[in-house]
Amino acid sequence: MTDHPRRATRALLSVSDKSGLIEFARALSGHGVELVSTGGTAKAIAAAGLKVKDVSELTGFPEMMDGRVKTLHPKVHGGLLAIRDNAEHARSMKDHGIAPIDLLVVNLYPFEATVDKGAGFEECIENIDIGGPAMIRAAAKNHDDVAVVVEAQDYQAVLDELAANKGATTLTLRRRLAAKAYARTAAYDAAISNWFALQLKTDAPDFRAFGGRLIQALRYGENPHQNAAFYRTPDKRLGVATARQLQGRELSYNNINDTDAAYECIAEFDPARTAACVIVKHANPCGVAEGADLVTAYRRALACDSTSAYGGIVAVNRTLDADAARAITEIFTEVIIAPEATEEAIAIVAARRNLRLLLAGGLPDPRASGLTAKTVAGGLLVQSRDNAVVDDMTLKVATKRAPTEAELHDLKFAFRVAKHVKSNTIIYAKDLATVGIGAGQMSRVDSARIAARKAQDAANELKLAEPLTRGSVVASDAFFPFADGMLACIEAGATAVIQPGGSVRDDEVIKAADDHGIAMVLTGVRHFRH
Repeated sequence: MTDHPRRATRALLSVSDKSGLIEFARALSGHGVELVSTGGTAKAIAAAGLKVKDVSELTGFPEMMDGRVKTLHPKVHGGLLAIRDNAEHARSMKDHGIAPIDLLVVNLYPFEATVDKGAGFEECIENIDIGGPAMIRAAAKNHDDVAVVVEAQDYQAVLDELAANKGATTLTLRRRLAAKAYARTAAYDAAISNWFALQLKTDAPDFRAFGGRLIQALRYGENPHQNAAFYRTPDKRLGVATARQLQGRELSYNNINDTDAAYECIAEFDPARTAACVIVKHANPCGVAEGADLVTAYRRALACDSTSAYGGIVAVNRTLDADAARAITEIFTEVIIAPEATEEAIAIVAARRNLRLLLAGGLPDPRASGLTAKTVAGGLLVQSRDNAVVDDMTLKVATKRAPTEAELHDLKFAFRVAKHVKSNTIIYAKDLATVGIGAGQMSRVDSARIAARKAQDAANELKLAEPLTRGSVVASDAFFPFADGMLACIEAGATAVIQPGGSVRDDEVIKAADDHGIAMVLTGVRHFRH
């Protein structure tokens, strides 16, 4: 690639975000660049005492239709698209009085921000930019001759090149800016199309696109030989993507994935009702508990599987306080995420230099709608978020014995957790704490047995006479296809079961429960998580 420079003689500036605009325009003017602008951008530049030509002077047409039509004109697009070394293009420019535009500076109408603030339909429509994307795409296509800037953060790179190359930009920079320009318009159009689908309640539009803004390039992905990056989407759901990192090393791909799993799980626990803590390892909760305060909830969650908790992610649903911070920092922890933290707690965590502390500013709404997506070979699987909450479900008692009030509280607790554990899932819970978790097994029976074995391990560590699964309740994320899985839970000591139901052998499973005198409730809602 020949890095041939192109001198910038004329720039067209049209920006909604005017951060750094005046300083940039003044520097361009200092390099002898003629400034052409539109509407409010032109007024801002002129108010700063800089010479600027309104785009209507360039086109010979005034802005019209409330500003909807101002740059959609051959004298704009011809100036952007003309190939400077093409004799026919040069002749057309001369014949029609088209002046070249060598630098385009456009950031788009704030559609995403307008949607985010909850604006009405018509206001959102008016914030769909038309001329901006058209100019950006034109300039990016003709990047051999034209530089296009879509973000204020790239102003300095342009100025550095103008200074280093006697008022010219290099092809290397122009190509990099062009690539970014197309990515920006793609993300912009994706936001608009997804918003439209939501307004029209279209679950499966003919085309689906997703776009995001880079948060950080990651050192690597799940494994060191994989490349990775982290992007923020227009969905402003509170969590790891919106959190402030107060300290600690840069988050890794696995840190981000696990922290998201922990924070989505902790959001199931209303902080106005209870303090709660979730400990996650490899995207699965290994301990979850409620408590009178965060430190109590943490210690109860830790007791479920203290071995797996080492090097894990801790999420809490209330402001992190000093007592909880001290307890959490007693063992090696990768990340703590909380809505907020006290200054004392922040200082305590700061003593662990590599421990990341994230403050999300609040909890995500577990009932909120939204989309999730995952790639498959040659395709994209898109679905609505699992926003079913056990408190909203009608629980049907299927057995002769109904659960006691204490059992019912534990059953609901266990089903909240089951929603966030990889399938097949079995959760043993007692006194609003997990006492055994079986995750991600091909057989539900194996999940039940693994959870019971881990409970026995925890009992041995705590020097208990018997595992806490004795007298516990159990939750299954999906129905029991046979009675054997539930019988394994009964063998471990469970006295009550919560499950979706819906198996062709439900009657067989219910009879087995009745034969053993245990209570069973059916939710009618499944929580597969793959």
